[in-house]
Amino acid sequence: MHIPEPRGPLSAALLAVLAGQPTEIVAALTGLPALVAARLAEADDVIEDDDIQLALFCLYELHYGGLDGVDDGWEWHPGLIAVRRLLEEPFERGLRVAAAAAVPEVPPVPAALPVSDGVATVLFALAAADTGPSLSKYVAKKATVPQLREFLVHKSIYQLKEADPHTWAIPRLTGRAKAALVEIQADEYGGGRADRMHSTLFAGTMRALGLDDRYGAYVDTVPAIALASVNMMSLFGLNRRLRGAIAGHLAIYEMTSSRPNQLYGNGFRRHDFDAAATAYFDEHVEADAVHEQIAGRDLAGGLVEAEPDLLPDVLFGATAAMALDARLTLRVMDAWENGQSSLRSGFSVAA
Repeated sequence: MHIPEPRGPLSAALLAVLAGQPTEIVAALTGLPALVAARLAEADDVIEDDDIQLALFCLYELHYGGLDGVDDGWEWHPGLIAVRRLLEEPFERGLRVAAAAAVPEVPPVPAALPVSDGVATVLFALAAADTGPSLSKYVAKKATVPQLREFLVHKSIYQLKEADPHTWAIPRLTGRAKAALVEIQADEYGGGRADRMHSTLFAGTMRALGLDDRYGAYVDTVPAIALASVNMMSLFGLNRRLRGAIAGHLAIYEMTSSRPNQLYGNGFRRHDFDAAATAYFDEHVEADAVHEQIAGRDLAGGLVEAEPDLLPDVLFGATAAMALDARLTLRVMDAWENGQSSLRSGFSVAA
């Protein structure tokens, strides 16, 4: 991925460090912890702080495809891991607060049902209880072509590497939960066909609307909340202690995907875009109708059945996903309903 533009002193200092070599003594690296502390102290909301979220996004990207021109040796540099941990701790606290505020009452797991069925029942209830603004309905009925382009730009930060954050969980699970996750991920990666990978299908949708389909091409244009949504998945996936959270995140993601993707596809068809543009959405209508059962009962439910103590984290992962999705939806729809762009100030993809 290309090197993003800094969004403040922390991301600027981090990118300056990454421009050097991990085998060298980098003086700027020793100053990063103090800079992190200063930025955290002045941040009103870690989740929506552009500087903090971009810094965390870049640190996580070292574990994925990397950053252009940045030495791969930085990935596990102790100094950078320490900085990442300093950012992860308040980020996780913020996610827990946001999740509790968004979903203050989580239904209890029905005692009369088998554990896996009971967990799935709770997750389905959470999905059904989501009464916030619907971006998919807006896209289906009202969104203009420029707004469709903005919608794709927001989604591209994750969708062009779809499934990767959840895949970190595979070696962390066992038994029924592991088998379920592998089954879901195999479909996400196209069942062995590169042209059917969901990230490939999404890239095709972007091209159909004249957008750049390279991963990370629009990282500079999206707000902090869009980065935070992806950072949340990386936080959950890269930390074994949060394996319950990444399972819950994927479960609620699959349970709330099929119908919205049908509506998204309808929104693109409303503007006469062809099957090349809607293939990504159409694929998810069918796939996620199956995945929601596997994710709820076998992945999340199977994990809690094997490790009962992980139930709170499974529910945290699900509710945190809902909370951040609601925040991003509100930002986008508020901008659109007021005739404005939902992207960062100074950026546009309307042409």
